[in-house]
Amino acid sequence: MKIVIIGGTGLIGSKTAAILRQAGHDVAAVSPRTGVNTITGEGLKEGLTGADVVVDLSNSPSFEDKAVLEFFEASTRNLRDVEAEAGVRHHVALSIVGTDRTPENGYFRAKVAQEKLIVASGVPYTIVRSTQFLEFLGGIADSTTDGNIVRVSPGLFQPIAADDVAGFVADAALAAPRNGMVDIAGPERAPFDEIIARYLKAVGDPREVVRDPEARYFGGLVGDKSLVPLGDALIGRIGLEEWLSRR
Repeated sequence: MKIVIIGGTGLIGSKTAAILRQAGHDVAAVSPRTGVNTITGEGLKEGLTGADVVVDLSNSPSFEDKAVLEFFEASTRNLRDVEAEAGVRHHVALSIVGTDRTPENGYFRAKVAQEKLIVASGVPYTIVRSTQFLEFLGGIADSTTDGNIVRVSPGLFQPIAADDVAGFVADAALAAPRNGMVDIAGPERAPFDEIIARYLKAVGDPREVVRDPEARYFGGLVGDKSLVPLGDALIGRIGLEEWLSRR
């Protein structure tokens, strides 16, 4: 099976490519660095020739609200058009758990727009919605720091390791299209502020975490279950402690 991974040189893309290659599949990990650009269309037709499955793990170079929306809309439309012409049988995309529950977050709004385009594309699809990555905990803490204080919502949080994300994405690529969504999450669910506090303590960061129900997560308020699966989900194996021990 030929599988093309858009954004195949990134954090999740490189891990997914390795899993699929080890399983014996023909994998092309493409990105603007390899001459395939989903925004300009450069190299896209050639890059998708003969593809059975396309896995979209691309990400916007800018997280500014307007820029990220334009990125996902343009990229997904270009992929849709080329996939239809190339006869791609399955489109897999990585999205975010709760992306439709925090409309104040511009990045989440952009992912909702991407999902809608995928659903309407006519290409069989699977959307894998993931909780936040453990690899992003440091950046999350930085984003809400004021001096030595880190203000974090007490809403529930269930972060997942990138290795587990890649495994689930690879599984989705090899399975039949769901024409729907599947949620994936880490094995531990706890208040957001508690997980950030545990992470900072483990890495020797002296900042103090303050529980603040009004704290924003990249512009959006976090309710009790804004960022966790509400129903069935596939659960990863790697929890915070194990992930920290591997670093």
